[in-house]
Amino acid sequence: MTTALVHAPGLGDNVIGHLDAQIASARRLLGVVLSQGQSIRARDVEQVMARLADIQAEMGRRAALEGTRTAILTTAGTALGIPPHTVTIESLADLLPPALATVALERSAELRGLLAEVVREHAINRVLMRQELAFLDHLMRELGAEPDTGYGNLSGRTVAHAPGRSTQAAFRTLDLQA
Repeated sequence: MTTALVHAPGLGDNVIGHLDAQIASARRLLGVVLSQGQSIRARDVEQVMARLADIQAEMGRRAALEGTRTAILTTAGTALGIPPHTVTIESLADLLPPALATVALERSAELRGLLAEVVREHAINRVLMRQELAFLDHLMRELGAEPDTGYGNLSGRTVAHAPGRSTQAAFRTLDLQA
């Protein structure tokens, strides 16, 4: 595919540079997601929210990287004579000198691994948050002696205590006495 190299000057440097930027972003994202998990476990609401803002900021930076990725895929697709959305890292590597192709394939594998770890840790964080919210929901129902309808009475009416349950009994669940 020597002719493709003529049609895509500088493609190798662009691909490697882009993969490096993606890897750096994925590492930052993984760090934030791991930190958020620690904050969730510590029940540090302010830090959980701060890490959420960090995640959103990093996702914004990743969105900007998509423009570069699209340009690379368009260039490669043109050189290969295929639509940009069908370009794979393997077909892209065919357009690069062997040394750069090897580096690109290695960095692509590293990126996929990092992103898989981000997805896994984010899923764990979601489960932890659901557990915390379920506990909070249960606690709020017990404290307010409310039926199993959510965090509170959204209609504005006062909630009567559940039949057969006194306020004292509802609070007794917190003092851990048998």
